[in-house]
Amino acid sequence: MNIPPEAFVRVEAAAMERFAAELGVAAGMPAQRATLLAELLTANDLRGVLSHGTQQLATYVRLVRDGSLNPAPEPAVVRETANSLLVDGDGGLGYFAAAEGTRRLLDKVADSDVAVLVTRQHGHFGAAGLYARMTLGHDVLCFVTSGHQLDLRPGDPVHSAAGGSPMAFTAPTGEEDPLVLDFGAMHDLYADSPHRDEIARLAPGLVHRAIGLGAVCQAWGGLLAGVPLDPVRAERRWPGANQGSMVVLLKIALFAEPEHFRAEMDAYVRAVWTLRPVTAGQGTYLPGGIEAERERAARAAGIPVGEEHRALLGAAAAELGVAAPW
Repeated sequence: MNIPPEAFVRVEAAAMERFAAELGVAAGMPAQRATLLAELLTANDLRGVLSHGTQQLATYVRLVRDGSLNPAPEPAVVRETANSLLVDGDGGLGYFAAAEGTRRLLDKVADSDVAVLVTRQHGHFGAAGLYARMTLGHDVLCFVTSGHQLDLRPGDPVHSAAGGSPMAFTAPTGEEDPLVLDFGAMHDLYADSPHRDEIARLAPGLVHRAIGLGAVCQAWGGLLAGVPLDPVRAERRWPGANQGSMVVLLKIALFAEPEHFRAEMDAYVRAVWTLRPVTAGQGTYLPGGIEAERERAARAAGIPVGEEHRALLGAAAAELGVAAPW
């Protein structure tokens, strides 16, 4: 879970976007690419998804600067049907192929009942929810996932089969905040988690379901996108381009009147508000509700940028000669 920092400074979203774009350009990205990346990462900051917001730039700018990723990729459609797209990311960050592909997929689903995108040959694409949220307002249901290069060795813990396991699902509403489930199944079960063994002892079924979800992400978003199971078989011009992704869109109108569905979703959101929370004193929301609430607050008052966040970006900014906005 992304927990807001206890100590922070507020930074206006526009200032954070400008700073993030300047970092991208200083690392060698064309202004158009750097601007898009800054917009996407700042959007996550606003929602409180800080783990996958602008602090990721500290890693990205070094990967680009040092030649692990293509600083100026030109994603290209390599296969297309009436309701599918295969997009090659040209060795750049995955944001560019996934965002462009999702926009094109929305055009396809307007004329088809189901549309599917797969992207390949790119680096990290960030939070799956970025692309899922792009589909809201189009009367579709959406699933997004990604897979990356594994390096499984005999004797490794079975948890490693699940990789990073990012995924997102959406369901639109009429008046209330839409359902946006944006998560990684394994984020509490990585090797450095202090509670992994305890979680497995108390809830083994939960752990195995998490691994299962991660395996689906690797199969659908990785293997299907051409990421080989064995890294020895990988052929890459850009060594950091070790990921793929998938976006699936499904028209609501196939099964229900969209307006009626959205009204039912509104009722669902309101009903959940009345339920007892997991932790006393917290609010109750459908997935995406707390993030939408945090976004409204951050747009009004600024993004809460904690000490670690500032340290990561500050170090990268110093290396690239960019002034931080705090």
